[in-house]
This record gives sequence, C-alpha cells and structure tokens, in this order.
Amino acid sequence: MKVAIAHEWFVSHAGSEKVVEQILQIYPQAELYSLVDFLPAELRYFIQHKPVNTSFIQKLPLAAKKFRQYLPLMPLAIEQFDLSAYDLVISSNHAVAKGVLTRPDQLHISYVHTPIRYAWDLQHQYLQQAGLNKGLKSPLTRLILHYLRLWDVASANRVDCFVANSRYIARRIWRTYRRPAKVIYPPVNVHRFRPDLPREDFYLSVSRFVPYKRVDLTVQTFAQLGLPLVVIGDGPQRQQVEAIARPPIQLLGAQPDSVVTDYMQRCRAFIFPAEEDFGITPVEAQAAGAPVIAYGRGGATETVIPDKTGLLFAQQTTASLAEAVKTFEQMRSRFSPPQIRQNAERFSIERFQQDFQAFVAATYLKFQQGDVLE
Repeated sequence: MKVAIAHEWFVSHAGSEKVVEQILQIYPQAELYSLVDFLPAELRYFIQHKPVNTSFIQKLPLAAKKFRQYLPLMPLAIEQFDLSAYDLVISSNHAVAKGVLTRPDQLHISYVHTPIRYAWDLQHQYLQQAGLNKGLKSPLTRLILHYLRLWDVASANRVDCFVANSRYIARRIWRTYRRPAKVIYPPVNVHRFRPDLPREDFYLSVSRFVPYKRVDLTVQTFAQLGLPLVVIGDGPQRQQVEAIARPPIQLLGAQPDSVVTDYMQRCRAFIFPAEEDFGITPVEAQAAGAPVIAYGRGGATETVIPDKTGLLFAQQTTASLAEAVKTFEQMRSRFSPPQIRQNAERFSIERFQQDFQAFVAATYLKFQQGDVLE
C-alpha cells in the first residue's frame, strides 16, 4: 500500500507535527507533502530526514518568515499536488491540508486538529488582533475569509473519513461540515515524566504568549493572590505580561523540554486557562503527577477529571480562576500523583499508534469492499 501524508507546513515540532511524527512511525514508507518546508536541520529527525514535496509557496518572496501571509493562495497550492500514485492519503489538517485532490479509488482520511479557526469561530477576534476590523483592508480581508469558508466546506467533500483529536473538535467538524468524525486523541509522550518526586511550593504555567492562551489572566490572578507562580514561554504578549508580573511570580522565558519536564515534576499544580482544541500540556503535567487547574471548556474537559486529577473553573476571569486556586489549596492533599499519572496514560504514544492503525486498517478494508464509509 502506497501512502502519502499531507501536512500544512513544516516549520516546527509542535502538537500537529507530533501527530505526523507518530503516523510516520506507523507508515515509515509514506511520502510527505506540505505547502512549505522550513524545518531546521536539528528538527528533521521527527520526519525521519525524509524529503518533503512542497508547493509553489515555498519559492515565493519572504516565504521562510512570512508564508502565513500567503493564506489566500493556500487552497490553490494544496490542490496542485499530484497524489494519483497512492492508495491511501492521510491529511493532517488545521487549515487547508484536507483539500488535496484524490481519485474515487483512493482512500482519503483526514486527521483534523481543528477546522480553520480564523475563518470560522475566531474570525472577529482574528480581525481585531490583526487591526483589520476597520479601515481599507478590512473589507478585502473579510472577502478572503468568506472565500476560505466556501472553499473549506466544499473541500470537506473530498475526505472519505474524518478523525478528530477530541470530542470538542468532532462537534466542530459536525457543525462546520455536517460530517461525523472518529475521535482519536493525539499522542503524548507520558513516559518522559516521573510522578513520584516531591511537590514543591509553586504553581506552573507553560504557554506561548498569545492572546487566546490567556497567560495574562494567570499572571494577573496570581499577582492578586500573592502565590508563587513560574511561567515558562514567550511570544508577542511578553511585554504585556511582564508589566503585570511581580514577586513571587517568575517569568523564565522559553525553555528546553528538559527544564519544562523538571518544573512539571515538582510544581504544586499546573494552570491552564486557555480554551484549546485538545491541549497537550495539561496531559503532560498529569503524566508528571501534577494536578491541573483548567478552564472548563474545550479539550481540557476530556483530559482533566474534576476532583480527581484537577479542577475546572467556569469563566476566563480572575475571580473564577482565583476561586478555583483557593479551592485547590483547601483540598490539595486529596490528589494522588499515581492516580493522576494513570489518567494521563490514556493519551500515550502507544495508545495513539494502536488506535490509529486499527482505524485505518478497518476503514481501508471497508473501502476496498465497497462499503459505505461514515
């Protein structure tokens, strides 16, 4: 069986790339397709140093740093890949990858991290943050996003089966495309963490400093509470967060995985105020035996068990988060690191490989027999 994997862009080793990494472990003979490939040499190990077939966007001016600005061209670019030689096409989609063209006798399975957020439920937030909610560029940008929505729905018909990374995303797939999706949680390297180290007197947040991650909410809340907080990460909102941070809050900036692992294994609890599609860091924290205090929407509701592996707070406000932290302070002795770790193991790499391989095999057999796929 000849296999092709289509992914939007290879520039880092983040959550969606870790899914591709494990799909490649299952199908090491697969060939890779991506709009652009700007992976540095030290990260090419996770794609097994394979060559990547790229689109014309790879060669456009300033593409290495500004490729996202070519968003209007991405639907056209993804359609130019000739995948006719493959039996199975797997797209890893959070923007346009599912739009690849295939024949009726090819099986196309799309693993969806999210439908294209800035064209759907985050459009107004995206326009505001980019300064495009008014002015001369606003009507053009809105027209482009309208076109993307039309193309996004139309291209969903090119997919034989959808796989969602959470029930939350499965609901969004249904709402956007009116298509069912099999839920297979993404792989998390739970074995890199030890849950048996002594817990210390600080809370932890690990995040990119971008608006929807709500690092500002975490820092503001802990500044009011006067509790020790360590924040690992960096991003465009760094100065804004620094302006409201004060002792005993520590901002460590971006750190290597070894440092993140060490802090997760020692923190009193992990703070996660974002509404995420899945959210890998709360699972990693639980693998390290740390309770998680998370916003009660999105993927965290599927990975955190209230009162057993953490707490969920109802609103993205300082009052709601502060109340959850105070509740945790009163009951933190009830949380069992072994039990928390056991919950995290539901999301292991081995479980992902087994579930994904079994789903593809069963689906391919049905497809070959001419059965109707759901």
